[in-house]
Amino acid sequence: MRSHKDLDVWKEAMQLVKGVYRLSATLPREETYGLVAQMRRAAISVPSNIAEGAARDSLREFVQFLYVSLGSLAELETQLILAKEIFGCDTSSLEDTINRLRRMLIGLIKSLRKRGEGGENLVQ
Repeated sequence: MRSHKDLDVWKEAMQLVKGVYRLSATLPREETYGLVAQMRRAAISVPSNIAEGAARDSLREFVQFLYVSLGSLAELETQLILAKEIFGCDTSSLEDTINRLRRMLIGLIKSLRKRGEGGENLVQ
């Protein structure tokens, strides 16, 4: 079995987290426990759920965790819109990464579901 660290979608998600940390460090201090914490938590959730799902022994569970990652992406996207509208942050690069990650996650979900139809159970 390959590790989650071998998955391109996990690597891309890790880059997203780094970008979110860089951007959130520019927000006002009073947002440390508000928007900054929420953005970081949502961003960290994406690769974390990919990793946890990949560690499971069934495709069904892996797919479930990938859907959680998609939800975290949507949450982060909302928070980035707020950062842009309230604080004038340039979020275009992170928005591009989110769109790319969304496509990657959906593609992986479709692929895993197709494998699951063939009776495969273990993630490989």
